[in-house]
Amino acid sequence: MFAIIGVVIVFGAVIAGFLMEHGHLAVLIQPAEVVTIGGAALGTLLIANPLHVIKAMIAGVLGVLGSSKFGKDRYLSTLKMMYEFFNKIRKEGLIAAEMDVEKPTESEIFKKYPEFLADHHVQHFLCDTMRMAITGGIEPFDMDQMMELDMEVHHHEAVAPIAALSTVADALPGLGIVAAVLGVVITMGALEGPPKEIGEKVAAALVGTFLGILMCYGVVGPLASSMTKGAEDHNSYLHVLRVILLAFLKGSAPILAIEMGRRAIPAHIRPTFDEMEKNCKGLPPAPATH
Repeated sequence: MFAIIGVVIVFGAVIAGFLMEHGHLAVLIQPAEVVTIGGAALGTLLIANPLHVIKAMIAGVLGVLGSSKFGKDRYLSTLKMMYEFFNKIRKEGLIAAEMDVEKPTESEIFKKYPEFLADHHVQHFLCDTMRMAITGGIEPFDMDQMMELDMEVHHHEAVAPIAALSTVADALPGLGIVAAVLGVVITMGALEGPPKEIGEKVAAALVGTFLGILMCYGVVGPLASSMTKGAEDHNSYLHVLRVILLAFLKGSAPILAIEMGRRAIPAHIRPTFDEMEKNCKGLPPAPATH
């Protein structure tokens, strides 16, 4: 949502400033320049990246336009899910959790948390780790190494579409200059025409440079930065899961493992201990004080 508001502000401020100087908006409408810059940018994207990276980039941009999936509510939901899951294991043993991790979509616990089932990487991260724990004979240190390796691979995959979008952003000013040079070439061929026609062609050429720079620094570059923050949010979420799983596999009680995970949540969205305890144990909210 904030990304959409930001884009509106960028274009609104630029257009407002142009109109304050008595500019004519019709001059900025240059379809040929848009085709030149946009088409060339798309071509560079296709040249530099495989299809799966382009798909991930599009998904990342669409994700930026919405709100973050990893807010306080998501963390509270995860803490509660893990608390229920660990209590089941503590009461019934690790073998009792085998069906939960083998078929998470049919698990009575996981079915209550659709956001967990919808995030396939998080689902596999948790279930694959618990499969190895159920198999037995694996030290917590080795489990931690496996989780760290999984996070590194996922982070590498998350960075690839961001790099692709950043490359496009870096190319846009240059492509704007290309469009401007083409406009100058056309202008040179019309030097014998009336001054008004020559002026229109020069204006069209300069619009190419304007669009390239504006799209680079006002839209595409900031979108790439926002995607970076989204990837960091996802990595932080996996880190919290890793802390919780490792604490429990080392023998900590469910509530202690959950508390250790809570401490790993980024400070600006970290729930308090009281919020976590009431959420996990289903306690009624404290009465309001006057």
